[in-house]
Amino acid sequence: MIPLFWYRWLLAAIVGVMLFGLSMLLTPSLIRQFFSLLLYATPGAIESRFGGDANAYIQLLHAILGAVLFGWGLAMLLILRGPFRRGDSFAWTLLALPLLAWYLPDTLFSIASGFWQNAVFNTAFALLFGVPLAATRRHFRLTAPPLAAAPAP
Repeated sequence: MIPLFWYRWLLAAIVGVMLFGLSMLLTPSLIRQFFSLLLYATPGAIESRFGGDANAYIQLLHAILGAVLFGWGLAMLLILRGPFRRGDSFAWTLLALPLLAWYLPDTLFSIASGFWQNAVFNTAFALLFGVPLAATRRHFRLTAPPLAAAPAP
């Protein structure tokens, strides 16, 4: 049985991801201010450093990323509320591996491209999931997710 504390922590983190994703879609200027502060330590830096076409493209990318985050959050929510809550052996892996698959390349690229601030943000974000996942690991016998049976030839 998964301890309720860790389940609720993961639920809050997932809902937070979904809300952040929606905010990227619904409040683009606020999100640009956030990333301006995160990356350049100045509100409005994105608008002032880039031209109109570049800002429109940044807004498009933020909206796409927001939609992806919302969809990813929904997938994680369905895993959490179903197989994870039941303690199915593959459910822990279904949450942990995609997080790792996002974290490593995103963070390494952020550092390599000189945006270490994003790597710090990624690490804080990853800890929101890493702490409860580490705490619940012993409740699962780690296996790969089951593959659908291939149709007979």
